[in-house]
Order: sequence, then structure tokens, then C-alpha cells
Amino acid sequence: MLKMRITGGKYCNRKVIIPEGSMEIRPAMDRMRESLFSILGPLDGYSFCDLFSGSACIGLEAASRGATTVHCVEMDRKKRPIMEQNISFAKDECHIQLFFSDVLVYIPACKTSYDIVYADPPFPMENKTKIAYLVNKKKAVVPGGLFIIHIPAAEESQWEEQIGDLRLIDTRKYGRNMIKFYRMIEEKI
Repeated sequence: MLKMRITGGKYCNRKVIIPEGSMEIRPAMDRMRESLFSILGPLDGYSFCDLFSGSACIGLEAASRGATTVHCVEMDRKKRPIMEQNISFAKDECHIQLFFSDVLVYIPACKTSYDIVYADPPFPMENKTKIAYLVNKKKAVVPGGLFIIHIPAAEESQWEEQIGDLRLIDTRKYGRNMIKFYRMIEEKI
């Protein structure tokens, strides 16, 4: 059984089980997650949505760093037992919840706006920019909040500087991977 570790915060070094078929484990993944959460800093009191959750590892990283509401969205219901086991130690300290739905269905139906929405779609998925357009249209990110997406570096040219009210503020490359950070424009007075 494959496992990954939580890289920081109060749950640092706890192991998270990776459900079969969730992802190809790459050595850079721990470093990339650690870097991502170093960039974000403390998440005390934040709400966090982990799209394409897989194991709930990213959501647990957010909870470990203080996020008080964490929603993990995963389409594959067969991953439920392992995901439930993974989040069990955090449930008493954080409002962490699993939602089993296609992300492209979840976002339009979502009634919550989050401080941070993180998406790690399967690399073979076509038209990943649709996720950002849906997040923008639904206002799934609060004004001033972040939409973050992990994509193959080869897809960089598909991503615009601005998608609706989401403005690109940073891009980080990790080998053949990249993370793009978009901030939701604050509402005009």
C-alpha cells in the first residue's frame, strides 16, 4: 500500500494512504506540496476546497496548517473507505468533509465560497481551463481568495492571465509540473 506523508503543520509526518489508481507517485510530490503550503503560509480560520482529492492528502495538508473548513471532492466512490480512514484523525479538530461528485457537477451546484480552491485534475483530462471558468462563474472563491491549479508544464500556453475575475498572480514550476495561482478580484465599491 502506497503512502505519502503530511509535510507540515500539526499533523506533520502523519502517513496518508494513497488509494489504488489515485496517482503516480513522483519523488517531487512531497517537495511540491511543501513548497505550495510554504507559499500559502498559515491557513488559520480559512476554508479550503480540494478538487480531484484522490486521497484527501492536500485537504489534510490544509487542515494541518489551520484551515477550519476543508471540503474534499472526489468522483471515484471506491476511494471512500481509504479517504474516510485518512481524514479520521483530523475530524475532531477541523470541519473536514468528503463529497463524491464529478468536479464539473460539484462546482456549479456548490453553495459555498472558499478562501482557497485547489484543483489537481488528472493530467490526461482535456480542457482543464473549464474548471477555472466554472469556479469564476459560480464565485466559488471569495473576493481576494485563491484558485490554484496543478497542471503539466506543457499546458502552460492554455492558461490566460485573467479568467473572468480570476487574475494570475504567480506560477511555480516543479520539473514537468507547474502550479498556477489565481486571485479572485476584490469587489469594486
